[in-house]
Amino acid sequence: MARDNVEIIQINISGTDKPGMTSSLTEILARYDAFILDIGQANIHQSLTLGILFMTTPEKSGNIMKELLFKASELEVMIRFTPISEDQYNMWVGRQGKNRYIITLLGRTVTARHIAEVTRVVSDRGLNIDAIKRLTGRMPLCKDERSPKSCIELSVRGSLTDEERSKMQEAFMNLSDSGLDVSFQLDDIFRRSRRLICFDMDSTLIETEVIDELAERAGVGDRVREITARAMRGEIDFRQSFTERVALLEGLDINVMEDIALNLPITEGLERMMTVLKRVGYKTAILSGGFTYFGNYLKQRYGFDYVYANELEVKDGRLTGRYLGEVVDGRRKAELLRLLCQFEKINISQAVAVGDGANDLPMLNLAGLGIAFHAKPKVKATARQSISTIGLDGILYFLGLKDSRIEA
Repeated sequence: MARDNVEIIQINISGTDKPGMTSSLTEILARYDAFILDIGQANIHQSLTLGILFMTTPEKSGNIMKELLFKASELEVMIRFTPISEDQYNMWVGRQGKNRYIITLLGRTVTARHIAEVTRVVSDRGLNIDAIKRLTGRMPLCKDERSPKSCIELSVRGSLTDEERSKMQEAFMNLSDSGLDVSFQLDDIFRRSRRLICFDMDSTLIETEVIDELAERAGVGDRVREITARAMRGEIDFRQSFTERVALLEGLDINVMEDIALNLPITEGLERMMTVLKRVGYKTAILSGGFTYFGNYLKQRYGFDYVYANELEVKDGRLTGRYLGEVVDGRRKAELLRLLCQFEKINISQAVAVGDGANDLPMLNLAGLGIAFHAKPKVKATARQSISTIGLDGILYFLGLKDSRIEA
């Protein structure tokens, strides 16, 4: 039931931002003991938009609005007053029970068309956009000086069934063909407290498959590449394909491994990503179906915390065509991810997994955030999140990190 002795008023202020503006406006509300129910502010290129929702009594509301109007004129800003009924306010309060989601738009450029397509999907599902912010740095006018990446984050609210979430995710994944990656995440406590990131190595951290490089040196490149491609597409069992490929390396001098390591093609954004992840306290791991020699090289160079990969058997300075221990396949990667979470004393939902091949899917589906990175079609179609437009540092934006904060 509405009460006659209470008035709820929303004020919206817009204009050129000036120091002390929020202070001078809220001082008026404080003088009349108004109760602020909500407040929000955005500033784009010194253009201010400020909204305040407050509660007062009918005896005071007239004087409050009069003083606010005079102050707005003095500050040379526009002010608008909107009365809010108790029913409207209670309806707004009732929306607090709805889920929040974070939608991240990422690409070399994010165009008006991209934003229109994403927000149309949001609108069609009955979700409300609460906030929009840019995570990448400001864009210069000169095209040649522009940042090679652009990212915008939407905070949305609403209720979705599992089927609706799945269809929404599919709609966003389909936009990658237009040069846009879209991440859709539930904005819960785990999304804000990621602690561990596990990476595949070959074709993820490096732009090659190391076993192919070894095969070239052994003179069996074509045979190994064909088996590798079939395995990554999920056409044959990884363990079987791994055994077959390693057998073809028999007799290769191990000295070639150092030369290959020193000339590995490093994936765009790796160094920046690792610098930032270490700065903010993430633990990082390489979980690879490749080889420990190269994983340890990347660990030493970039500071990874853990490396789990396959160990090649060596005899008299040459590869025997066999490996030691258990194969790190898809099942083993998921198992290692779970063990690392236990060791680090974190929930599996606080873990992130990144990979490109079919043998990465178990860990991508297990982690709280699984990202298919420049992945094969089958992997991309199955994964919940995907990055195909920019380098590894795009992962930072899926974690909610902003350039202006991480570059300081």
